Amino acid sequence: MSREPAPQFNIHDAKTNLSRIIERVERGEEVIISRAGRPVAKVVPLTRGVHRVGRGSLRGRLVMTEDWDSDATNKILADEFETSL
Repeated sequence: MSREPAPQFNIHDAKTNLSRIIERVERGEEVIISRAGRPVAKVVPLTRGVHRVGRGSLRGRLVMTEDWDSDATNKILADEFETSL
């Protein structure tokens, strides 16, 4: 997969178009800021956390068996993760 290079702005253009640059970054792009043609900074999107619409947002999507919290199930998980209970 080839990835296109990040768009590059000189400092003057970056100051003039900061709002537009931030909008691009919010959409997931990375932007390079340069001085005299030499890259000096990279603006990247912050990693976002999981967005939940509220409590119970997974209701109806998860299926749990009767023994989901049994001693036997917990032992299997502890063995898989090499921990002790």
